[in-house]
Amino acid sequence: MDFGYALTRLRGGSRVTRNGWNASGQWVVLQDGYPDGIAINGNTAAATGIPEGTVCRFRPYLMLRCADGAFVPWQPTTSDVLAEDWRILTGRET
Repeated sequence: MDFGYALTRLRGGSRVTRNGWNASGQWVVLQDGYPDGIAINGNTAAATGIPEGTVCRFRPYLMLRCADGAFVPWQPTTSDVLAEDWRILTGRET
């Protein structure tokens, strides 16, 4: 499937991945963010200079599960956007 359909599925709560990615175990989800705000932790406070505990709003973003199991905010590359090897992960796959 193409990225447009993958994005539609992300908006519906699916996890998606690409067959063309070199590392196994990587996938993308849509993180809804915190539109009503959440108190920021010490790491975010240190990075932003905003006092810990301050309630900040976070907009939705795409989040990648890396091959090592860690998560990172993710922005697709041109190759990702134009790829047609996207697929939906089932509940059994990680």
